[in-house]
Amino acid sequence: MELGLYSFAENTPDPLNGGGLQSPAERVRDLLEEIELADQLGLAFYGLGEHHRPDYIASAPTTILAAAAARTKSIRLSTAVTVLSSEDPVRVWQQFATIDLISNGRAEIMAGRGSFIESFPLFGYDLNDYDALFEEKLELLLNIREGGKINWPGSAHTKPIPGLAIYPQPVQQPIPLWIAVGGTPNSVARAAYYGLPLMIAIIGGQPRQFAPLVNFYRETLEKVGHGAGSRPVGISSHGFIAADSQDARDIAFPAHSNAMSRIGKERGWPPTTQAQFDAGATPEGAYFMGSPQEIIDKILMQHEWFKHDRFGLQLSVGTLPHDKIMKAIELYGTVVKPAIDKALGTTSPSV
Repeated sequence: MELGLYSFAENTPDPLNGGGLQSPAERVRDLLEEIELADQLGLAFYGLGEHHRPDYIASAPTTILAAAAARTKSIRLSTAVTVLSSEDPVRVWQQFATIDLISNGRAEIMAGRGSFIESFPLFGYDLNDYDALFEEKLELLLNIREGGKINWPGSAHTKPIPGLAIYPQPVQQPIPLWIAVGGTPNSVARAAYYGLPLMIAIIGGQPRQFAPLVNFYRETLEKVGHGAGSRPVGISSHGFIAADSQDARDIAFPAHSNAMSRIGKERGWPPTTQAQFDAGATPEGAYFMGSPQEIIDKILMQHEWFKHDRFGLQLSVGTLPHDKIMKAIELYGTVVKPAIDKALGTTSPSV
């Protein structure tokens, strides 16, 4: 299994530092240091989410990934996710091809429909076209990914491309492309139909209930002729690691609660409570909050359910002190990763 990290580059008041707010420049510097440390510790990948909100700074994640590419040596660099519905697939490919050149072949695209909607009005798209936009733009991106001159007839949401090549050419042929989903069966079926690796975000509820969805993906791969085990599956979840279990939860809860309650208020959900948080941090809950051994045990337990190839940990939902994030990354890389490598082995998923 490959272990990695992902972030939404949150920049919210830090409850452990008196509610202070970093400048965007400070937050970017800290984020790049976090990615550098993950690289130095041998973690497999780092994903960066695209958001167009005041509480996140990565509205242009490929720019930050390009900076990280120049400062790292082996870690794979991805979005988590590129909101493809409101992007231009040509520009997406060009940006990732450039990151691939800077990193000498370490770029990955993780495409999704997005759980936030701010990019749609920002770039002039109609939310009524939510599904059609993603489907048509994914088809164009896959066409570009095949290489050579692109003959694209155009569609309701894309313009024709009359036999033109797209530059620059990346190191990887092709750049890996993952589909990220939140649990919608149609999205899972789409990934299988196109033969693309699947990343499932599990950020609440009972993770074991996602096992049928993983089985459905593999069964659909088989039905459409790709082979049930031919594409990797990843799981991503919220979490935090400290030397002591209670410390991990005490550090993570205030920021996590503030962030989830703020987002929940926008969506009509009740505030996040301590009881809900604690339930999520139990062995069968969705959160990876605890000591390194608790994280190890939980990854291995979920591997029995999903037989997944990747695990991505989002260490901070709201802003936490940089030194505590760095310590959590250190524990993840020096304690959790060796234990998982020993138990399961480390491989590079075929994408």
